[in-house]
Amino acid sequence: MARTASQTVLVTGGAGFLGINLLRYLHARGYDLVSLDMADFDYPDMRDKVFVVKGDIRDRATVERAMKGVDLVVHGAAALPLYSEEDIYTTDVVGTRLILDVARQHGIARAVHVSSTAVYGIPDHHPLVEEDKLDGVGPYGKAKIEAEEVCLEFRKKGLVVPIIRPKSFVGPERLGVFALFYDWALNGRNFPMIGNGKNRYQFLDVEDLCAAIHLCLTLPAERANDTFNIGAEEFTTMAEDYQAVLDKAGFGKRIIGFPAEPAIWGLRFLELLRISPLYKWVYETASKDSFVSIDKAKRQLGFKPQYSNKDALLRNFAWYIEHRDQFASQSGVSHRVPWKQGALGLLKRAF
Repeated sequence: MARTASQTVLVTGGAGFLGINLLRYLHARGYDLVSLDMADFDYPDMRDKVFVVKGDIRDRATVERAMKGVDLVVHGAAALPLYSEEDIYTTDVVGTRLILDVARQHGIARAVHVSSTAVYGIPDHHPLVEEDKLDGVGPYGKAKIEAEEVCLEFRKKGLVVPIIRPKSFVGPERLGVFALFYDWALNGRNFPMIGNGKNRYQFLDVEDLCAAIHLCLTLPAERANDTFNIGAEEFTTMAEDYQAVLDKAGFGKRIIGFPAEPAIWGLRFLELLRISPLYKWVYETASKDSFVSIDKAKRQLGFKPQYSNKDALLRNFAWYIEHRDQFASQSGVSHRVPWKQGALGLLKRAF
């Protein structure tokens, strides 16, 4: 598409789950848009509304091309935990440095960085606040911490770099591990849960995340140039929130808890054999409380989440039902496709 005189936003990772939701959100608010992603941009409804650059954020020439004429950047591209350790580091740390360096060279005043609450590791208290100790689990969590350190370097150089730490976000277009759960629900199966399910685990609807990013793009620098936890305001326990999906499926099935320690050891073994769809961060934290304080974002940004955990899960479930024929034969390691069920696919028959 041709660039116009209105403000232009570059979204890295624009072909991903967050990317497409954010591009639609920003388009509705009148922005010109650029997407930079290694994946194909295969969204017919947005193809003529987005200037698409296909390429790697680790390649300077590609980033330079994507950054031309851009006013604002949202950096959401990342290698997720199922990628190799090398890809995670070079994408999430080296790639972040390159994005911010090119943005600064092009005179772009502001770049919002999408981090993760994975930077907190497995904490010993809740709710977590932005000033808590950072202790990432695995290559992904550690890389996210290093990427934030890069952002702080560029803040000192004069670039406005709001850092957002979202909880696991859910909503239309989100597949990954959630596709496994939805598949079981629609097949009329009970669903196993690591632990008793009484832990409180906060999610986040992707539209609320988009709203938080937009606030960081538009508010005065003295309010936005900071670090913010973003999550749902309303959430109950893991078992209660997930049960809402099984109830919606209509087969009378239940969430079934399993003792956490044996389940975790079993999943560690399956991961070692490379036949588990779950990575360490998922199964090591699934039985524990996991929620953050969003008071700072509410106070400083005026952030007001519209969706509860149940709302987010059910919105995504409705989208999954409507579109599941489109990705029935797909699998991979991103949030855009279902993850392979591996050994857990065999376990489904017992439920």
